Amino acid sequence: MFYNRPIFFEQNRVFRVYTGGKLMGKFLGKDFNDDNYPEEWIASCVRALNEGSTDVYEGISRIEGTNMYLSDAVAKYRKEILGDKNDLGILVKYLDSAVRLPVQAHPTKEFSARYFNSEYGKEECWYILDTRPGACVYFGFQEGITKERFTEAIERSETDKSAMEKLLKKYKVHKGDVVFIPANTVHAIGAGCLILEVQEPTDFTVQPEHWCGDYRLSDYQMYIGLNREDALGCFDFCESENAFIAPVKLYEKDGVKCEELIGRSITESFGLQRIILSGGAYELTQAAAVYIVAEGEGVITGDGYERRIKQGDYFLLPASAGKYIAESENMTMLLCI
Repeated sequence: MFYNRPIFFEQNRVFRVYTGGKLMGKFLGKDFNDDNYPEEWIASCVRALNEGSTDVYEGISRIEGTNMYLSDAVAKYRKEILGDKNDLGILVKYLDSAVRLPVQAHPTKEFSARYFNSEYGKEECWYILDTRPGACVYFGFQEGITKERFTEAIERSETDKSAMEKLLKKYKVHKGDVVFIPANTVHAIGAGCLILEVQEPTDFTVQPEHWCGDYRLSDYQMYIGLNREDALGCFDFCESENAFIAPVKLYEKDGVKCEELIGRSITESFGLQRIILSGGAYELTQAAAVYIVAEGEGVITGDGYERRIKQGDYFLLPASAGKYIAESENMTMLLCI
């Protein structure tokens, strides 16, 4: 059965109101243009909240070579795929921003339980895979920003597209940077970032800016069905801590280096590790978990199984999979748990 080995997926590009995708295409070895499909949702059981969409599987991954969506497979074979978990507990994406995304924040678990009947909020982290010239991110308010000043900027953003970004701190980013975004923290992804985003498994975003590039956001797209006052409860106006996270080496031996990028000391919501293979072999012991090839190429082997993998490939290792090994002379993998 498919759940006894690494599970690969069909391409799963998702519509968004912002544009991007060309840099993601370069990363994947495909000829993509910048358009309104700037994200690839990876091993996803989460439906995208696109206004007006009637596609109940929008954003949900389809298992390679089948007509089965991952959400249906999990419903039918939960124990085999997830083991003791009730759900995967994360959403992973490739995200390529050709323009600055709207100023936004995401709810806490408590906020989501109250307003969306969801046990998950939307803490997230970004791993910078590649950049265009001038790539940057925005994180945290400038000193002295109050809710009143923020609300005034929302109104001004109707005619001044830079009104809100001026309130935020701006940071240059480079390949390999890791950024952690707690719930309730104001932020925006600037133009030119190809990101691996790991987050809680929801699509809840409050983005009270009137424009995204040349696209005018609707009230629903700004406030996800809430009134403005309630929606602005997602924003924390206290000073934010440094968002950039330094890697912590877990071990290095026999051509394998493993680093913790996001650990339990930072959040209980998810974890992110980096595995660098330089002539070594790494046993894939974490399951159910998502593995991403961030650089290079290699091979996965198991009992009667062999598959070559390269930059941009990803798979879900199910709980019932047997022993599988990744080997390479020059491959970097990201483990999302």
